[in-house]
Amino acid sequence: MIVHLNGKPAELPAGLTIAGLVEKKGLNPDTVIIEYNYQLVGKEAWPGITLKENDRLEVLRFVGGG
Repeated sequence: MIVHLNGKPAELPAGLTIAGLVEKKGLNPDTVIIEYNYQLVGKEAWPGITLKENDRLEVLRFVGGG
């Protein structure tokens, strides 16, 4: 299945949830936010959202600096 991840096509296995994507990419769920089809979704909702063909996701990381 092809989705748009951070503006680029990405092939992902069918049936993957947002939580599964975060785990698959090795991301720390406490340091990212997800925009799913143009809407921010809370971390508590990630396990219940199964990705579909042509979905659009933006994964944004919190970065500290000084």
